[in-house]
Amino acid sequence: MKNEIDKKGSNGYAAIISLLILLAISVLAIVFVKFILAALLIPFILFGFNGILVVNPNESSVLVLFGKYIGTIKENGFYWVNPLYVKKKFSLRARNFDSAPIKVNDKVGNPIMIGIVLVWKVEDTYKAAFEVDEYEHFVRVQSEAALRKMAGHYPYDNFEDEDADITLRAGGETINHKLEEELRERLNIAGIHVIEARINYIAYAQEIAGAMLKRQQATAIVAARSKIVEGAVGMVQMALEQLKKHEIIELDDDKKAAMVSNLMVVLCSEESARPIVNAGTLHH
Repeated sequence: MKNEIDKKGSNGYAAIISLLILLAISVLAIVFVKFILAALLIPFILFGFNGILVVNPNESSVLVLFGKYIGTIKENGFYWVNPLYVKKKFSLRARNFDSAPIKVNDKVGNPIMIGIVLVWKVEDTYKAAFEVDEYEHFVRVQSEAALRKMAGHYPYDNFEDEDADITLRAGGETINHKLEEELRERLNIAGIHVIEARINYIAYAQEIAGAMLKRQQATAIVAARSKIVEGAVGMVQMALEQLKKHEIIELDDDKKAAMVSNLMVVLCSEESARPIVNAGTLHH
């Protein structure tokens, strides 16, 4: 595998001045009826203009002569090179690839929709030109392949895999770092430098989204209920301790049980308590 060769072109201004001088000589030759000289010079001049090369900032030109790689001009400027060179322009600017969400399976087999934003640029023009066919298409295909592989190593969340330290939904920078490593490994063959890669969309696939939403809601309800019961038990305990401490009323075990039952119903109920007025004796 070859590497990129840094090539320097000749001064384009000097070359074009020389070609213009030759063009002026050809015109004079025609004036003085020197048609043979003009016939020799004019094709040579036109051929020489084919060697003019302009390289813009953050742009490069790969030079090839009869199938042989000569080098790459990366420094912007106005140059003249061998007119026989085949010149291929490559942009060195940073580019965005915003992938549409694709369906993949996570570590536990759940179908999910996931998409990424990739910021990349061409770093090695030789690899981009000759190691792969259509490097832009290569970037798109390998980005999706890397995303599928990375997503298959982690669960969407820890509902199915409670022991998972890293999940796709909550992994954050760790997941993005893993994705960047996978992309760099794949795109290095094409001379592509991965600047940044991030997950920009993640959700359950449509066929299981409803079921998973209900499961998340049930989990949230259970967690909320557990917190309510924990608080209610603390309040009942505090009430019993305060009654005993201030000697407001003596409660036997049966009355304590009834009081605890009533307080737990009031504190844990989803609806507001509705008091019932006792019109009889205290014990009825």
